Order: sequence, then C-alpha cells, then structure tokens
Amino acid sequence: MARRHGRTGNKNLSQAVNPNFWVGKRVMLTGHTGFKGSWISLWLGVMGANLRGLSLPAAYEPCLFDVARVSQFIQTRFIDIRDFQAVKAEMIALQPEILIHLAAQPLVRFSYQDPLGTYTTNIIGTINILEAARVTDSIKVIVNVTSDKCYENDGSWHSFTEAEPMGGDDPYSSSKGCSEIISRAYRTSFLTNRGINLATARAGNVIGGGDWSTDRLVPDVLRSLVTEEPLVIRNPAYVRPWQHVLEPISGYLLLAEKL
Repeated sequence: MARRHGRTGNKNLSQAVNPNFWVGKRVMLTGHTGFKGSWISLWLGVMGANLRGLSLPAAYEPCLFDVARVSQFIQTRFIDIRDFQAVKAEMIALQPEILIHLAAQPLVRFSYQDPLGTYTTNIIGTINILEAARVTDSIKVIVNVTSDKCYENDGSWHSFTEAEPMGGDDPYSSSKGCSEIISRAYRTSFLTNRGINLATARAGNVIGGGDWSTDRLVPDVLRSLVTEEPLVIRNPAYVRPWQHVLEPISGYLLLAEKL
C-alpha cells in the first residue's frame, strides 16, 4: 500500500481519496490524539465526515492534537480501549458506518518497559473494538491499522510480503502479529456473514509535521539540534523505510472506500 502510493508522490494524494465519499459519513476513529490519528482526523474533518474519537489524552507535550486544534473536527471521548463497556457504549451511541482502529501502544522500546500494558492495549484493546463493532448494526467497514513489524523476522534481510508468517520477538511486534490473527478470526467467524468488511493495514515508519514523540529518529535529530545535546542513535545498524505520514493515511482512507 505505502509503496504503491509512494510512486505517485504527495501531489496526487488528494486526487486519490474521494472527498465526496466521506461527506456525512459516521466514522469512529480510535487513537485520534496520536500523531497519525491527529492527521487523519484533520483530513476527514475537512472532507465533512461525522467523526467521533476514542483515545487516551496525548502522551506528550507539545502534541499535534492540541497545536493543530484537532478537537474542532472530531467529537472526543477520552476512553481506555481496554474498557469494553465504555467502548461498546460509544459505538452504540454513534452508530458508525466506518471504524478505523489506530489506538495502540506504538513504541518497541517502551514495550520492554511495560509488556503488560503493551499486550493488553494492542491485543485486548483490539478485541474490545472488534467485539463492540460486532454488536453494532450500523458498521459496514473496519480498517485495523497494525504495523510492518508484525512479521516473523528471521534475520535474512529479505523483503517481506503479505504472505509472510506473523511473529516478533519483542512485545510490540508480537502484539501486532496477534492483532492481525485476531482480525482474521473475527472476519471469518463473525463479520463476513453479516456483510461487514474488515481489512488490516500495515505501514512502516512515518515522518511529518507535528511529531514530538519520543524514540523517533527525526524528532530526536531535531531535538538534538535545538537543545545542542548529543544525538543518540539507538540502533545504527538497522535499516528503516520512511514515508510521509499522509502516504499511509491516504492508503487507510482508500482502503475504507474500496471496502
């Protein structure tokens, strides 16, 4: 998905996504206070979608959600997605047509510090979202955003394909592999028979304005320049693909449209 749109260039992103499709659409978005979540909220809001977001408050300051005044475009509910009853109540209240699930513990290094929080958020949280959607009659489309870290990495340095087995040695990667497996189980066992289309989306590292997150290479470089502190490269031998944040977000929106 990201590679395909990467060939077109950013100038074509607005042409690829159909604004008319989103006018008045009831959309539930989880993780809307995060980096990607803020950007997709702005894009959907400008196109006229009826948005409600479920998320914890932003984990750092400054944050794009506040600086860009994202709350003007989306109804915000500060909810922990591990609270099933709260998630279900919001889903039933909005009766969304489209659900985009972004909420997650997104950092590899932090997953070592808090494996329990990482697993419960990325696995139980995903189950809660899908279960609430399963009992909501209005849902037509679900896009579950996971990660390109969901694949089993055998160290052979080959390019992954969508057919690669799920896996991961660290809590974050393995939790995202679990999210993929859970999505497949829900799609096969519950959703397809009800006419609900569910797909997962896997993207690599993103860059873009408003990213003040920790443990991100580009923000770390900029912080080092501003503070004149030495820059620490945590894993200098690693190879990372990069894309602008609007590239995968355009993919998520297109995927929802096609579904």
